[in-house]
Amino acid sequence: MTTFAIRRGVAGDLDRLVDIEQAAFETDLLSRRSFAGALTSRPSCLFVAERNGRVAGYALANFRINSRACRLFSLACDPLAPKGCGRGLLAAVEQEALRRGCASIRLEVRETNARAMGLYETAGFRRIGRYEAYYEDGAPALRFEKALGEPDALKTPAPAAAPQGRTPRRRAAAR
Repeated sequence: MTTFAIRRGVAGDLDRLVDIEQAAFETDLLSRRSFAGALTSRPSCLFVAERNGRVAGYALANFRINSRACRLFSLACDPLAPKGCGRGLLAAVEQEALRRGCASIRLEVRETNARAMGLYETAGFRRIGRYEAYYEDGAPALRFEKALGEPDALKTPAPAAAPQGRTPRRRAAAR
């Protein structure tokens, strides 16, 4: 069985984070500068999955002040990452969200990314909306949410469309 460790990302991970990002996504890529900012930003949390001293995947989550919802901003694994890498990273984000007092985790995923949707649905996420033309290339995104705690903890559904005057940021996808 292949094993890996989940830990917080550090500045020494930047090269691998960029490599994984470029291998996993064709559009809406996070830059090296964005990753570096996420490593030092208090409202962000970046976890990496590491195997034999090499980063195999990452999960980036954002936490807004005065919000009980965590946003899984991006999740990606190297194509050669060990089985369970995405699940492990998702579990780390969930634990951090609980530690920070969040009631839910929300994310967007490319509508054609069946593998990522399968991961999220298996982990207990449910579809709550759809954004048209969400990605740079005009592709739509599906919105997912997982309630942390009681199933009835969430009474307010998320909007099905992006709020006016604000451009959606990007997706959380697994590869």
